[in-house]
Amino acid sequence: MERKQSALSRFLFLYLPLTLILLFLLFPFYWTFVTSIKPEQELYGRVVTYWPRSVTFSAYKSLFLDYNFLHPMGNSFLVALITTLLTLFVSSLASYSFSRFRFRGRKAFMILFLTNNMFPTVLLLIPLYAIMRNLGILYTPLALVLSYTTFTIPFSVWLLNGYLSDLPMSLEEAGMVDGANRAQAFTRIILPVLVPCLIATGVYIFMTSWNEYTFAVMFTNERSRTIPVSLKNLIGQLGVQWDLLTAGGIITIIPVCVLFFFAQKRLVEGLTAGAVKG
Repeated sequence: MERKQSALSRFLFLYLPLTLILLFLLFPFYWTFVTSIKPEQELYGRVVTYWPRSVTFSAYKSLFLDYNFLHPMGNSFLVALITTLLTLFVSSLASYSFSRFRFRGRKAFMILFLTNNMFPTVLLLIPLYAIMRNLGILYTPLALVLSYTTFTIPFSVWLLNGYLSDLPMSLEEAGMVDGANRAQAFTRIILPVLVPCLIATGVYIFMTSWNEYTFAVMFTNERSRTIPVSLKNLIGQLGVQWDLLTAGGIITIIPVCVLFFFAQKRLVEGLTAGAVKG
C-alpha cells in the first residue's frame, strides 16, 4: 500500500509536471516543423491539422532554389565565426590579466565591463553607425563583427575571469620555476585547462552572433544580409509566407541545438576535470 502511494505521489508531483513542462517547451518546435512540411491547401485552410495529410518538403526546396537561403547562411556563419574567434582571443588575454595581476584601475575596468551589459544595445546603434560609416566598412561583415564585440567581449571577460580565478596560481608558478616564462605558462599550462570553458563561452558567442537582429538590420544591405534579417523579409505587408518562414526557422535552429548540446558536454568535462591531478 505504501509503495503504491509513493509511486502515485512520485507520478503526480514529479513525472507529470516534468512531462507537462517538456511538452510546453517542445511544442513550438514541433509546430514549426509541422508547418514547414504542410502543403499549401492545409497551411491556409480553415481546418487545423496537427500532422499534415500529405508531407511535402517543397518549402525547403523553394527556400534554397528560389530564395537563395545559402547566401545569408554563409554570411551569418562568417560573421559568427570571426566574432567568436576574435572575442575569445581578446577576452582570454584580458581575463587572464584581470585574474593574475593587480594594477591601478582593475576594479574600475571590471565594473565598466559589467555595466556595459546593463544598457540595451539599441543605444549603440547611432554612434556605431556613424563610426562604421566614417571607417568605410558599413554594410560589410566587418561592421557586424566589430559591433557584436561591443557586448560579447565584456560578458566573456567576466565569464572567463570567474573560471580563471578558481584556478590556483601554483599551476603556472610551478611551470615558471621549471624555466617557462609567463607566455609559455599561459599557453602550455593554463590554456589547456581553460579549453572547456573557452568552448562553452565560444558557443554562447556564436549563438548570440548567429541570432542577432538589431545590428544586422542596420549594418547590412541586400548582399550582406544575415539569417534573421532574411527571415524577417518573408513577412510582407500583404501576408506572411509561413511555409518558407518556418522552414528557415528549422534550418536556423539546427546548428544552435548541436552547438548547445556540445557545449553542455564540454562544460561538464571542465567542471569535473578541474586542475587537480589525482
